[in-house]
Amino acid sequence: MAPTDDTRLLKTIAPQLRTPDETEALLDSMPLGELASMWCALQRVSRRDQVGSIWAIKVYFDHLPHRRPQAALDLVLDVLKTETDKPTVMQLNDKFLLALFYAHGTEVMARVEQEAAHNDRLRWLLGGVHVGPDDPLMSRIAGLADREAWHADHLAQRTPREPLDCANMSVTELARAWVEQYSRSERDQDDNLFAIMDFERDLREDDPDRMIDLILEILKIESNPVLLSLLAAGPLEDVISVGTIDRIEREARADARFRDLLGGVWYYRAPDELKARLDALVGEGRW
Repeated sequence: MAPTDDTRLLKTIAPQLRTPDETEALLDSMPLGELASMWCALQRVSRRDQVGSIWAIKVYFDHLPHRRPQAALDLVLDVLKTETDKPTVMQLNDKFLLALFYAHGTEVMARVEQEAAHNDRLRWLLGGVHVGPDDPLMSRIAGLADREAWHADHLAQRTPREPLDCANMSVTELARAWVEQYSRSERDQDDNLFAIMDFERDLREDDPDRMIDLILEILKIESNPVLLSLLAAGPLEDVISVGTIDRIEREARADARFRDLLGGVWYYRAPDELKARLDALVGEGRW
């Protein structure tokens, strides 16, 4: 896949992002409008492209509500004011507001109430915020939030145009669907991703051999390191057991890429015998 304009834009500052401290220093000094535009661009970058400097930018924004709560709230308000793409704006909920209320709720609540008094979009965004039911902030948030409007938009965003019928798909079709769903940015994910995840769980429990078939099929069509790390730490790690280790060994001896994928599995809590057999397969190939 060719990089998007958003990906290219974010990569323009790559030479300056050598360490986390340098990343913080550079981005902290940016004008608010530029920082908000960068955050919006990041939401549209596919998961497969979130590496290197782009990953460093993502981590910066993940930490911002904890590290600089008022600056994070400034960014929320600027994005609400300037960004017209609703799926992008909706990411402010999970990415900023939940963290803000969790870590600094009492510090930011008065300002949120003041802003919400004249900001319809902020009241809409607050419609998706849920803190603990016993948290005293919850009643204050509920008094501001336009939950009905938020839930209507959230339902529209999460409902796929073509729902996946995983049980009736071939392994090849499932592999293509897995790659497509896990490649998407969080902004573009819908309930088809959860359908894939639920089907993975069903396969692990009811048909682990078919789960291994699916992993092998994905390896035939995908080489992106981000997706392979998700494949190793998710489906492969979860399907390994005393009942599947014989097949795992056979496939690893026959397929070098499958053997390499085992290097991304975290199995230190496995039973000793299983751990020893996996150690023999992985050798020095641990990621």
